[in-house]
Amino acid sequence: MKPFILDSSMTTMAGVFYPTGHAVLMFPSKDEARRAAKTLTDAGVAEDDISVMSPEVILDDVARTVGSADIPMPSVGTEADTVRQMTHLAAQGHWGLMVHAPHQKDGDVIMEALRGVPMSYAQKYRQLVIEDL
Repeated sequence: MKPFILDSSMTTMAGVFYPTGHAVLMFPSKDEARRAAKTLTDAGVAEDDISVMSPEVILDDVARTVGSADIPMPSVGTEADTVRQMTHLAAQGHWGLMVHAPHQKDGDVIMEALRGVPMSYAQKYRQLVIEDL
């Protein structure tokens, strides 16, 4: 597991957080996020495919990507709203994991491995679609 570092490949042309080919999962605490990461690696997800997102990183780096995305008109997509939802949870101390999941089967592995694990947020970012997990 590695620390999350935001780069331009994780944003839309407008600069809003949208990590295509990844799942973003949030948990009520750091310990729960770490346990979930361990569960994922035990299920075969490579450690290098998992990034940990602290509340501070979400609030400092991810939240700022919304910027003026809704100006002058509201966004057609939901990417700004999903960032706001993540920010709301991070402000309450929730931790995140970003997991590389480019294929449908990858999302299936994640959800099967984490069945019964308390998650506060789970979305998979596909090309032009944000899918609830």
